[in-house]
Amino acid sequence: MSQSTNSQPVLGEHMEAELASQPEVWRRAIRQAEEEAAQLLPSPGKRIAVIGCGTSWFMAQSYAVLRESAGKGVTDAFAASEGFVDRSYDAVVAITRSGTTTEVLEVLERLRGKVRTTVVVGDTASPASGLADAVVELPYADEQSVVQTRFATTALVYLGTGVGFDGSRALEDAGAGIDDDVPQALIDAEQFTFLGRGWTVGLAHEAALKMREASQSWTESYPAMEYRHGPISIAGPNRVTWLFGEQPEGLEAEVTRTGALYLHRATHPLAELVRAQKVALERARARGLDPDQPRNLSRSVILDS
Repeated sequence: MSQSTNSQPVLGEHMEAELASQPEVWRRAIRQAEEEAAQLLPSPGKRIAVIGCGTSWFMAQSYAVLRESAGKGVTDAFAASEGFVDRSYDAVVAITRSGTTTEVLEVLERLRGKVRTTVVVGDTASPASGLADAVVELPYADEQSVVQTRFATTALVYLGTGVGFDGSRALEDAGAGIDDDVPQALIDAEQFTFLGRGWTVGLAHEAALKMREASQSWTESYPAMEYRHGPISIAGPNRVTWLFGEQPEGLEAEVTRTGALYLHRATHPLAELVRAQKVALERARARGLDPDQPRNLSRSVILDS
């Protein structure tokens, strides 16, 4: 971990510590899910919606694909403010680090006594915990940094474990993303586009959000097969296209021809998200920004009534 040499605060010190703790925290979440997920999460065959805001919405997208792909039942993901959660779902799962986000609380209030709800939450004393029928408590994954890292990934690891997702390789691969130095080309790059397929589309969206929040960088994100339907026009020298997960045939050659840096590793996509988090942190520091207190953002969005 970075140390201050003159008693001055270290930019992003909380984000650094929290992103580095992820393998350890994921192990705890896996054990917890193995013990309780069958009781707390919707059972196989149930038709469910998953909601969240910001980062939590992107984790909802990834979980929805993992659950439905595992044959556990229809699973739709929505931003909490835009969710069609009254479509006769058997259950609704809400992901919220703070448990105080206005849009999530409004949905839980609306569904109370009508549809079974489960909340996955970091702050277990928050209002969301009192509104849901079941609570997945992840206080050890909660964070001090405004920019989320470990809560998001830990929630996904827990939810994924509940539908048979094997996170063992993610644990093995994550350490390299934490320990490796960030290449200068990634510090200096003008623009990033993150891509994913299937469950990793949510990870791509989350990586782009981390880069925007932490370092005020120009970032975009898309399903990988959609990238060639227009967005690839932005690729060029000193820009980065970073793919998580399965690689579409011919994509690497097309991106390389633009002069952009193409990144696609064989490491687990969750470990690649950790690597992207670290790039966001180091880009923030290079620009004199503090991702623990980013511009215009707060830990929870609470709207005036």
